[in-house]
Amino acid sequence: MLELREVTFRYDPAAPPVLAGVDLTLEEGELVLVAGRTGVGKSTLLGVLDGLVPAFTGGLLSGDVLLDGASVLHLPPRDRAHVVGYVGQDPTAGFVTDTVEEELAYGMEQLGLDPATMRRRVEETLDLLGIAELRGRDLRALSGGQQQRVAIGSVLTMHPRLLVLDEPTSALDPTAAEDVLATLTRLVHDLGVTVVVAEHRLERVVPFVDRVVLVEGDGRVRAGDPAEMLEHSPVAPPIVELGRWAGWSPLPLSVRDARRRASRLALVPRAAEALPPTRPALVARGVSVLHGRRTTLLGVDLTVGHGQVTALMGRNGSGKSTLLWTLQGSRARAAGSVLVGDTDPATLPAAGRRRLVGLVPQTAADLLYLETVEEECAAADAEAEQPPGTASQLLERLVPGVDRRAHPRDLSEGQRLAVVLAVVLTARPEVLLLDEPTRGLDYPGKQALAEVLTGLAAADRAVLVATHDVEFVAQVADQVVVLAQGEVVSAGPTARVVAESPAFAPQVHKILGGAFLTVAQVVAASSGEGR
Repeated sequence: MLELREVTFRYDPAAPPVLAGVDLTLEEGELVLVAGRTGVGKSTLLGVLDGLVPAFTGGLLSGDVLLDGASVLHLPPRDRAHVVGYVGQDPTAGFVTDTVEEELAYGMEQLGLDPATMRRRVEETLDLLGIAELRGRDLRALSGGQQQRVAIGSVLTMHPRLLVLDEPTSALDPTAAEDVLATLTRLVHDLGVTVVVAEHRLERVVPFVDRVVLVEGDGRVRAGDPAEMLEHSPVAPPIVELGRWAGWSPLPLSVRDARRRASRLALVPRAAEALPPTRPALVARGVSVLHGRRTTLLGVDLTVGHGQVTALMGRNGSGKSTLLWTLQGSRARAAGSVLVGDTDPATLPAAGRRRLVGLVPQTAADLLYLETVEEECAAADAEAEQPPGTASQLLERLVPGVDRRAHPRDLSEGQRLAVVLAVVLTARPEVLLLDEPTRGLDYPGKQALAEVLTGLAAADRAVLVATHDVEFVAQVADQVVVLAQGEVVSAGPTARVVAESPAFAPQVHKILGGAFLTVAQVVAASSGEGR
């Protein structure tokens, strides 16, 4: 259906190519995963498919792009819109109307379709995506999962043959992510739509895909069977890591397949670890927050201890981000108290709050305002009174190879996040709050972030991470607090809390049960037999 022939792309004529000699054919009715390290060019490859690269990015593109055998390389993106639909990393960034129904109709209006056809397609799409009850809702009032489905629907009404999605589940809780992936699978199986997904949280997507396209660091691309592509890939979900260690062939791609083989592993049972006593670093009591007339937080009690990493989990819209901003002092409380030591962060000026409670927001780029990465790092060093190079060294640990001369907003999502993390961590705040810090990070990047956070905890700092990334929680968190509708519904050691709900359980726990949460714990408990 769509074919790339010897496609090479550079943003800068003097720089190495982001894509180099790419040959790729997409067949009708297949679900394709685009994977690779942070910043290798996955989003660029998607942009070539839909025509946004180089039309809206600049740069030099050579080779050819063919649709049904005819070149579309020089067609503007608007002339491909009825064939290739695109949904970006942030669905809200693409919304242009106020309500769900209006958003579904907007693209068809631009194509000049007649009102009767538009009405029929809107109804079909509402039913297909299971969002008929949302038709009159304000887009801004929807949950993350609902917004993602509306964004997909706004493209589907134009009846594209190819649907391209960039990180469609990165901002979603596990249940909402499963709903979106089930919808994509249905499009492939029932309607014959070709779906191409770039995603870092491979554990969510791999069980559904037909092929994996692996983008490598030199701009080359390999495509093939998912198990074969992931066997030696630098990015692989925990289930694949477990299969590699156990020597399983072919590698399992679903929890069901892995569970069938796991009975042959000889493991010493692992006891759940009790939380060691710790001194409170941040104490919140009875915190309530109102948004207009709506209560977003209700009587929240929370203690974050020195030397601990605490994970804050819950469905989209449960109040996690609101709680972080309230703890940091920027969001007004309707009731309750927040103390870091003897100080309420809300009573401090902005600079004082940053030194006491550092916060990495979900939209990390909001903290970047200088012209180059190098300037951002230097400013962070100066403001925190740290030796020159401190922020840059932190950045290199998180995501190696980021061009210090690049403008921060020209970086990938994961690279921008890493820059903000480095900037905030340079100030060495007593309490660190992070909102979805693994968005856009690959597995090695998340491992590096986990080492940074556990290092901060070992240095007696306190860390609170709001996240939907259950695998990261299993890797880094000492305890977990779960919010639902603005209230704490569960709290305790990580192994106990994540085991209470299948939605929040990591893959290794689903396979082996007990207190096993990560592959590293399995390796440590192995007797070396039964492989």
